[in-house]
Amino acid sequence: MDSILIVDDERGIRETLRGVLEDEGFAVEAVASGEDALRACERRPFGCVLLDVWLPGIDGLETLSHLKESGADCAVVMISGHGNIETAVRATKLGAFDFIEKPLSIEKTVVTVRNALKGRALARVNAALVAAVNEEYRMVGES
Repeated sequence: MDSILIVDDERGIRETLRGVLEDEGFAVEAVASGEDALRACERRPFGCVLLDVWLPGIDGLETLSHLKESGADCAVVMISGHGNIETAVRATKLGAFDFIEKPLSIEKTVVTVRNALKGRALARVNAALVAAVNEEYRMVGES
């Protein structure tokens, strides 16, 4: 079962997303700040992180940057009620899988989470294949 971390300072959004994603069969944890998200990701791995851009303390973009720098193996989907193209582009450059705007469409959010998890799985398979090919060529080069 894939696990999802919801990071949003709005309790109603956290509770709604938790309920919907649990109904879809995901294990869900929800926190209200970037600092709490970083601590949660240190404790356990998540397949996908739904991360609000505007958070108290460290904002979503800074949290995303810390997650990627730490090597966290999760797909990050940014959420914003005040999104603009510049923020979406910056998030993508920092490694976000996607960027969705509030008010959230529940159907679109579920599809986006599923796509993020599939993308993460494909990236893992690709990395394993590249490593296997590199190992094969290294062995041939040493023969």
